[in-house]
Amino acid sequence: MATPSPPLTVFTVLNESKRIVNAHSRHFLALSVLFLLPLAFSSTVYPTIQNLLADRVRDNPTLFLEISPLDAQRRQPIIPAKTLLVALAFSLFAVVFSLCALGSITYSVFHGFYGRPVKLVSAVKSVASSFLPLLGTALISQVLILLVFILFGLFVFLVVRSAELMGFEIEYHSPYFIGFVAVVVTALFLVLLHLQVNWTLAGVVVVLESKWGFESLTRSANLIKGMRGVALCLLMFFGFFLGVLGFCSWVSALDLKGDTDGWKSWAFVVQIVVTATSLVLLMLYNAAANAVLYMYCRAVNGELATEIAEEFAREYVSLPFDNGKVPHVVSVAYA
Repeated sequence: MATPSPPLTVFTVLNESKRIVNAHSRHFLALSVLFLLPLAFSSTVYPTIQNLLADRVRDNPTLFLEISPLDAQRRQPIIPAKTLLVALAFSLFAVVFSLCALGSITYSVFHGFYGRPVKLVSAVKSVASSFLPLLGTALISQVLILLVFILFGLFVFLVVRSAELMGFEIEYHSPYFIGFVAVVVTALFLVLLHLQVNWTLAGVVVVLESKWGFESLTRSANLIKGMRGVALCLLMFFGFFLGVLGFCSWVSALDLKGDTDGWKSWAFVVQIVVTATSLVLLMLYNAAANAVLYMYCRAVNGELATEIAEEFAREYVSLPFDNGKVPHVVSVAYA
């Protein structure tokens, strides 16, 4: 009688991701330099650039030549044009490189999972076929999230308006109203978290199954059933460390406020290098872990056995199941 395999955990996913990345270290290093390093570096220095631009706007002596404070307020835009342009440029840059990284890393992890040769040229070429579907899926998901915000905002407005029409006086600083808002915000957070967990595999589905939009989001939600706990742990794990690094970049930018030469210091340069390198590693393993989780979810749903049989039918290859880390994928019996 075969011994039942232990349940799949977040550590299993992370260990398998590490195994695949280490087995093709030079390949993933090249992808990281091409796509992740520019993204990480720009994300690290962006808060500093925005603060320096804001300081120059405030220190511009021409702002004090206005006729009156009211006239100065009327002429000065709420968001300076340079600040807005830099924000738009950074957003476009981040979207392009993040989608390129997701497509190439997912493609590489998928082939590395099966023990197939992983080639840099093929991984880069895969970006051409997956970029637009990934972009379309990302836009649709953001529209859905925006609709969720609108619905919750509309709910709060209707509740407040209904209470006013019934003769109640709304005190916005009262503990009851603050408690009501806290409940609504908590519910909004849980809904968004639920959506994010269900859509964890959407990008992987786009790259590996050539589905996009609502179809990929639905496919991800169906695949993730039974593995939501693992997906949530991965989301919290990478989200926490990415948040810490983002906070460090923000604090570093605040430290340079008013010091236009501070960015030339060695301490700031070292901080940028360490933060950017850490971001590269986190984003690499995050993309790899999602691709590995996709394979596990397919195994849970009984979809992987056919592909493995076809792989062995062509020729023997060394699958990751041989090293004792992934036998759960093909041998777990599910009720």
